[in-house]
Amino acid sequence: MSRVTIKDKTFETSLPEAEILERVKRIADRINKDFEGKTPLFLAVLNGSFMYAADLMKNITIPCEISFVKLASYQGTTSTGAIKEVIGLNEDIRGREVIIVEDIVDTGATMKRMLETLGTREPAGLHICTLLLKPGKLTVPLDIEYAAFEIPNDFIVGYGLDYDQEGRNLRDIYTLVKE
Repeated sequence: MSRVTIKDKTFETSLPEAEILERVKRIADRINKDFEGKTPLFLAVLNGSFMYAADLMKNITIPCEISFVKLASYQGTTSTGAIKEVIGLNEDIRGREVIIVEDIVDTGATMKRMLETLGTREPAGLHICTLLLKPGKLTVPLDIEYAAFEIPNDFIVGYGLDYDQEGRNLRDIYTLVKE
């Protein structure tokens, strides 16, 4: 296990890049099969999902489109609970299959808010595709069709996820070391 220090915290490798990429390919294969004959719109949630979305799209073989929204609910290592939409969706999603690409679903509050907001635009379907799911922290019922990994309720960084805006560039995913 390798360790990295970001600001005042130490993290150790929990998911190496090779394992992440293998799981991303498996998710893409399922989406390619499930949406065959359709042209889904992938809606990537920035900033955290940018690496996952890029690697996922490299493995999508069906016709598709991608767009981005930016929501914020984290400050440092804890969720603020307040979800603020920063950049909204400009595409018309009426009658479209929309696949929300998220880096991590923990409490589910952000995803619930997003589903409610998108649902008012009359899509044909809304589907959740997350790299990481913390089932032990989920506080709202969600139908998460595509989750690459289920992880414990640890604070993590890397592969797009940050600690106070740093560490997104790390290829592996690291877990906070309890001191």
